[in-house]
Amino acid sequence: MTHRTLETEQKALEINLDPAIYGAFAEIGAGQEVARHFFQVGAAAGTIAKTMSAYDKTVSDEIYGPEPKGRYVCESRLYKMLDHEYGLLEERLRPIRPDQNFFAFADTVSAINFQKTNKGSGWLGLRFQLRPHTPPNDVVLHVRLLDHDNRLQQQATGILGVNLIYACFRYHKDPETLVRSLLDNLHGRVAIDLVRLQGPGFAGVDNRLVCLWAVRHDLTEVMIFGPDGIPLHAGELLYKKSILIARGSYRPPTLVQQDMIRCAYAQFIAEPDVDPAQAFFLTEITLDNLQAGGALSEKDFLDRADILGALGQTVILSNCVQHKKLIAYFRDYRVPRIGLAMGARKLQNIVRETYEHNPDNLLGAFGELFLRHVRFYVYPARSADGELLTAHTIEVPADIRFLYQHLLDHKNIVDVSGYNPNILHIYHKEVLQQIQSSQPGWEEKVPPNVAHLIKEKRLFASEP
Repeated sequence: MTHRTLETEQKALEINLDPAIYGAFAEIGAGQEVARHFFQVGAAAGTIAKTMSAYDKTVSDEIYGPEPKGRYVCESRLYKMLDHEYGLLEERLRPIRPDQNFFAFADTVSAINFQKTNKGSGWLGLRFQLRPHTPPNDVVLHVRLLDHDNRLQQQATGILGVNLIYACFRYHKDPETLVRSLLDNLHGRVAIDLVRLQGPGFAGVDNRLVCLWAVRHDLTEVMIFGPDGIPLHAGELLYKKSILIARGSYRPPTLVQQDMIRCAYAQFIAEPDVDPAQAFFLTEITLDNLQAGGALSEKDFLDRADILGALGQTVILSNCVQHKKLIAYFRDYRVPRIGLAMGARKLQNIVRETYEHNPDNLLGAFGELFLRHVRFYVYPARSADGELLTAHTIEVPADIRFLYQHLLDHKNIVDVSGYNPNILHIYHKEVLQQIQSSQPGWEEKVPPNVAHLIKEKRLFASEP
């Protein structure tokens, strides 16, 4: 579908002039701007049944019920709002408006405060029908507001709300365009780090692809989805949790990668400042890695996602080529402890690249990467001559050996223990080549359930 960027007022007016669409707006906190757009452009009587703002928490609780964690800018609050407002529309208006498509728009937003001690963010959602008397659909977003002014953040929320409503009714048959259009007139002002499409109107939509589109079209640098493929948000999923992340291609996951994850996670949860009951593991695939072979292939991405889902993994899809960007993202959500599991060769490349790209600010560059609450867990590898490469034996530029030794001494970087030395000869690129050329023997180099899935679904272009 051709996507033209329309002005916000034009979108709002087009919705107002559509006699089939009718609904309600409920906005909490800083999200008071969405309904205003529809009122200002005119003809709102044909679209708006009701608008409301429950700014006081007590008033909000009386309408939607209390929040167990005391947080009002959260996913559960948004769904309570959608449930309540959409239910009222059906109860009160369906008998007298039998032929209209109902919708309920809701948002709960916290904009930057006067002291600028918080960063603006919020949840927005639309529950809507595509045909009368049919079950509704949901599109839910989480947004990070990037403007440094309260008024501008409120303005951006209003534009985003209009974009969401317009996209749902005009682009529902082309979900990638729906996702892209959310940034209309907002580039550089917001980051949308969760998009979830659900309902009969999106029955054929794979939400893992929704995550891919969001990252590829620069809505965000980070998206997360669970083993079931449903998009998740760091602020909800990882609330007060420490996390270990393993970046890789997972094309396919090998015994070495699984051994690295097992050993690093056991070491991570044994740390004195990590509560095992509040620890979580995530795998990460970068957009750069998905494009390593040329054009990005959605099938290749889904092949990897299928396997990681079968392994029960929660997946980060990111455009963070540099680890420091990924660390900064999770730091914004106040993750108390971050661990990064990687091979010795990967660490060697990171150290070298940080040194080469920041000759005039080495301390600052290393300081951004090796923060106090971040630890690198390094899995060994074999060199070409059979030597064991570890965090203590990799080659480090002479100019920064003192700095690197400081990181080792203070345990910003630690070697993984308890690994299996008998599998260090396995390289994922060789395994992939064996799969694609139908060579025997690759099955012994990956976990059994991975081998079964690759054969069953003919993943990575393997032969039956």
